[in-house]
Amino acid sequence: MNAPVLTVENLKVHFATKQKGAFLGSTTAMLRAVDGVSFQMHEGETLGVVGESGCGKSTLARAILQLVEQTDGRVVWLGENLSELQKAEMDRKRKEMQIVFQDPLSSLNPRMTIGDTIGEPLKVFQSELDKHSRTKAVRSMMENVGLEPDLMNRYPHEFSGGQCQRVGIARAMIVKPKLVVCDEPVSSLDVSTQAQIVTLLKQLQRDTGTAILFISHD
Repeated sequence: MNAPVLTVENLKVHFATKQKGAFLGSTTAMLRAVDGVSFQMHEGETLGVVGESGCGKSTLARAILQLVEQTDGRVVWLGENLSELQKAEMDRKRKEMQIVFQDPLSSLNPRMTIGDTIGEPLKVFQSELDKHSRTKAVRSMMENVGLEPDLMNRYPHEFSGGQCQRVGIARAMIVKPKLVVCDEPVSSLDVSTQAQIVTLLKQLQRDTGTAILFISHD
């Protein structure tokens, strides 16, 4: 078997919280949001993380992507310990590690067209592309996720929840990442739309070999 793309070793994320005491005023307690999680992921693999609301699933996702600071442990991406990287180095790694958020509408900028939203990662990570090349890539990606390319000049409020989540998936996939973290991507959708989104993710994974970390509460 090939070497894992992602190795998480004894990952911990603890937060200090203040609690009101009955006699001594406020006291500081430690919230163990993530406490000793370990796993590996290989190219093209899907791993599910399941737990009730508030158990630390989203914190785990953000710690893997270095969006929150870890208390202990290691997140190793293609052989590199991410917590040891400088910010500029980590920013370059984000092309390879993308995220699809839980709430499809609130995760999109209401002032940006769908086309600009999907194409934004290309501006960040492939700045050498001209406008024509970006537009061509966006139209192709929209087709891949089941959206009509002629809708690229519309805005998020003109789309359904399922369509907005397809936009979020297209935004994540357009830079061909090696890992996509899906943070409860279907929890706010109706049952039939949930099935469509899961089927889409499976199809994109088969086509690209992207590893998917799928977080869910059920």
